[in-house]
Amino acid sequence: MKKFRKVLDGLTTSSPVNVGGAPLSSSTAGTPTAAPTPREIEVQETLVSENFQICKTVRHGFPYQPTTLAFDPVQKILAIGSRTGGVRILGRPGVDCYCQHESGAAVLQLQFLINEGALVTACADDTLHLWNLRQKRPAILHSLKFNRERITFCHLPFQSKWLYVGTERGNTHIVNIESFVLSGYVIMWNKAIELSTKTHPGPVVHLSDSPKDEGRLLIGFESGTVVQWDLRVKKADFRIYYDEAIHSVSWHHEGKQFMCSHSDGSLTVWNLRNTSKPFQVTFPHGKPQRDGKKPESCKPILKVEYKTTRNSEPFVIFSGGLSYDKAGRRPTLTIMHGKAITVLEMDHPIVDFIVLCETPYPNEVQEPYAVVVLLEKDLIVLDLTQSSFPIFENPYPMDIHESPVTCTAYFADCPPDLIPVLYSIGAKHKKQGYSHKEWPVSGGTWTLGTQTYPEIIITGHADGSIKFWDATAITLQMLYKLKTSKVFEKPKVGEGRGAELVEEDPYAVQMVSWCPQSRIFCVVGISAHVILYRFSKHDATTEIVSLEVRLQCEVEDTITPSDADANTGLSDSSSHLHQHPPGSPGSANTEGVRDSIPCLRVKNRPVRMPPGYQAELVVQLLWVDGEPPQQITSLDVNSAYGLMALGNCNGLVVVDYLQKSILLCMSTLELYGSNDPYQRLTRSPRRSRQLTSDNFCMRGLSNFYSDSKKRIRTSYQSLTELSDNQVTLDLERSRSPTSDHVNGHCTSPTSQPCVAGKPRVPGPEGPRLSRRGPGRPPFRKAQSAACMEINLPVSHTEESRENSFSRSRSSSVSSIDRETKEAVTTLQFMESYGRKTDALPSPCLWVGTSLGAALVIALSVPTDEEDRLDEPVTVSPCATVLMLKGSVLRFGSLTCGGALIPSPYEVWRDPHASEDPDRLRRRKLVNFSPSSSQEAAGDGHLAVVCSERQAKVFLMPAQTCLFVHNITESSFVLRADVVSVCNSVCLACFCANGHIMTLSLPSLRPLLDVNYLPLTDMRIARTFCFTNRGQALYLSSPTEIQRITYSQEMCDNLQEMLGDLFTPVETPEAQNRGFLKGFFGGNAQTFDREELFGEAAAGKASRSLAQHIPGQGGMEGMKAAAGGVVGDLARARIALDERGQRLGELEERTALMMSSAELFSKHAHELMLKCKDKKWYQF
Repeated sequence: MKKFRKVLDGLTTSSPVNVGGAPLSSSTAGTPTAAPTPREIEVQETLVSENFQICKTVRHGFPYQPTTLAFDPVQKILAIGSRTGGVRILGRPGVDCYCQHESGAAVLQLQFLINEGALVTACADDTLHLWNLRQKRPAILHSLKFNRERITFCHLPFQSKWLYVGTERGNTHIVNIESFVLSGYVIMWNKAIELSTKTHPGPVVHLSDSPKDEGRLLIGFESGTVVQWDLRVKKADFRIYYDEAIHSVSWHHEGKQFMCSHSDGSLTVWNLRNTSKPFQVTFPHGKPQRDGKKPESCKPILKVEYKTTRNSEPFVIFSGGLSYDKAGRRPTLTIMHGKAITVLEMDHPIVDFIVLCETPYPNEVQEPYAVVVLLEKDLIVLDLTQSSFPIFENPYPMDIHESPVTCTAYFADCPPDLIPVLYSIGAKHKKQGYSHKEWPVSGGTWTLGTQTYPEIIITGHADGSIKFWDATAITLQMLYKLKTSKVFEKPKVGEGRGAELVEEDPYAVQMVSWCPQSRIFCVVGISAHVILYRFSKHDATTEIVSLEVRLQCEVEDTITPSDADANTGLSDSSSHLHQHPPGSPGSANTEGVRDSIPCLRVKNRPVRMPPGYQAELVVQLLWVDGEPPQQITSLDVNSAYGLMALGNCNGLVVVDYLQKSILLCMSTLELYGSNDPYQRLTRSPRRSRQLTSDNFCMRGLSNFYSDSKKRIRTSYQSLTELSDNQVTLDLERSRSPTSDHVNGHCTSPTSQPCVAGKPRVPGPEGPRLSRRGPGRPPFRKAQSAACMEINLPVSHTEESRENSFSRSRSSSVSSIDRETKEAVTTLQFMESYGRKTDALPSPCLWVGTSLGAALVIALSVPTDEEDRLDEPVTVSPCATVLMLKGSVLRFGSLTCGGALIPSPYEVWRDPHASEDPDRLRRRKLVNFSPSSSQEAAGDGHLAVVCSERQAKVFLMPAQTCLFVHNITESSFVLRADVVSVCNSVCLACFCANGHIMTLSLPSLRPLLDVNYLPLTDMRIARTFCFTNRGQALYLSSPTEIQRITYSQEMCDNLQEMLGDLFTPVETPEAQNRGFLKGFFGGNAQTFDREELFGEAAAGKASRSLAQHIPGQGGMEGMKAAAGGVVGDLARARIALDERGQRLGELEERTALMMSSAELFSKHAHELMLKCKDKKWYQF
């Protein structure tokens, strides 16, 4: 515990102290304020470095770029390998584990040691790994690196400790699973084939032991050669040569025949009694020829499974094999059951599939009951016990990427009633037709931990959909889905207004703002629109109100110095605010240039809305003279005030969503008034050039998949250097239509009542004076690189723009070229002080800009219930300017005692609930005033301001900088949040160089600085977010969400929260084959692999062939990785001391026993000598 004291002296408004850099701007110039009495602030900070530790908790979603699949039929767990070296192991809901190979090599094949709690992975770097699954965090026990040959196929017989490994050269090696070393027994390719064969058979594509005799190994080569090798006598039983390449082989359970799939789309069945020709050749999807010729070749059948049943015909299940003339058809899985052939079309290419059977023994009737199909972007399980083959309902969140994720939000400690309500609403819209049986992957155990609290994750998607997820207790379950596209009319064919802008995704979600207490939800779309939703348990038919805002500076014609002088003081002909009725088309001039029209058309009719989130208001930015609206870069909503604020690189808009009116529409420069901290020098006006598309490099949201050509416009845009093109800029300053230029106040236009759901239209205005001063020439508007939530440096190639995070974005803050591009980067409503002279806190809007300015706007909100809906809300820019280095990212409010002050909110009430009409419905507000916890009302509060370079803590209303910390000099902060951890508050930051930092509040002491993500990219930058309780998340791949914790407490409790992959289960006993069947079947009863493959019989393998690498898979090592390093080292030291003490005690007891034994031996010898010569009768 540490106390920080800061003596606050009375400061004059002319020269306030700023610890971190430029002097703070004063309030009203020339107006003296009363200096606060010098006093001491004592803040007891409880957070220390030992409270923080970075650790991955769980990964959700579909494995990105999957490659292979495996299933343990006894433990009932599933494993999926990926191209990036990851392995996902799934069991019952809650049992979900992610493992990663350090090499990052693609996983080629997976092999479970059935019911042994272990897994073998074969990777593309020709390395085998043995994973221990008997611990909650699997670890590698052994690795075996092949040096001279490439691994192509592996096979591990049931209840065997010898692994068969086929290679690209055609050889087959044998590995001991226990010691993970090679046996000296090798099946060379030239011995497997006939000596007369002149060509190489190709790589090994299949290995399996015969169900009839484990001593015989079936080897399939890519060229079409199949060899059955007798392991005892070391020679081939038979060899099969086929013209077509082999992709897979599957045995009949009796071991008398097997089936092969080939590259020409054929299936061949071979009988062991006659291997000279195939017993049967079929082309399941080939067209039969009339003259009896061979059917036309089809696409390759990549895999086939041949499974038998007791009471019906066997199942033959395969992927591929379609005819080439059906090029437009989707990938298929074919199920042949007797004469019935079912072709199932898949939405994505099939990567692998596996048939789940009742028995693990290959020589028994298999009785298949399900098929797990791994697709490129999905995982489905088919029920084979029903003739329609329905799919099982997947309990895992495998559809996060159903549409590419464009933004995320994470909320911990939500109101406890939210999750049940959202689930009940979302359950009504679930798909039907699933299998009624339980999910077959049911292995492992998982229990709800002791430390659980409601958590909700929100994902926004490229198609405009919003998904709410229950993230409680490291699980993830879909709660509710909202489609924002239903608010808008579908674009007519040929209209192309939205499609021309954003190609295929005009509704893509950029950011969300959610108040869990009031259930107010706002969505920012890519087409420069904001939708405000209210939650209701009842359906309703209402009309959506649309407000249209002209927040854009116009491109002027050629301007000369004389024109600039002549235009000074003239009226400005452009309007900045349009409030059309819903769906109004706007206007266009005679030349066809789009003007005053939105990108999308809101539905202008009453819309029936189901229970859940219901759209109430849409705010859209308009086209101006053929220029599309700029992206919205910041948003905040406050239910207690009934206000919503949004900003972009042109300015700020404040909306009263209760009165459905625009309160403020003003450019960023106008917010400063006379307190502009920058000396914006005039430049010689030059003839403007017409802006073309060549002037801008439009950034895409994300190319989520390498084969996707979809590019949609986002707020993360890069702009070519303006100095290269010599383009002059005109930043026209938009303002509120009802602004009072005398006192600087803006009031809501309430001249006309809002009836029938239509917005108010402001009254006619007189000629408006130009706000361009005589000393400021016009600049031509340009798209801003600073209008981003994450501003990236200028780059000229797509790849460099995607990954360029090391360069600074704020080095040219003082540049004149950049001054005109000051964007609103963050907004927050809070109870604060607009001016130094304020005695009591009041509603305020804090505005952060891309040039490091924090502005405070005072709000006068009527407190009476009836007055709030009728009286105007006054908006007063206060000229309070606080300066930081770099773009402002986050605001926070603390009491003078260091406690977090939440934003005020309105308690949720159902807007469509059927209540007593005589009962007055009043709004219930919860306000956390800064002075509520203080003895004196004038104590003020602490304002936390974090930018991409530094953080500062100010005392309000004195505006004195108490603490300052330069977070980074070589990089910049991408995300910052004021969060609560361990019953205290800290500032959490994520930097572009991959560092995660936490700073104490209010002293800004560094508590944690870990280089967690050394290789960052745009996807992580856009989706990284912190939340309370020491948790965070980001999109680790286009299909997966990675959750992490930076709390030591959660790291210590993580073992308790995770599920167990391995549960003790007895292996089912093999069926009794009976005397006659066993006798006439000729099944070999004894086959000792140890006798054949052991070192005594086969010798040692060549050391240069493979290298054994011991793993770090001990239980203690895994606990240390999951928990804190310091604590676990201390525990290990204590355990070591205890072990040494026990060893010492054991040594003492051993010495005592030895002395007792010697004494006993001595006495026995003496007794023997004494009685040696005595006769029997002398005793």
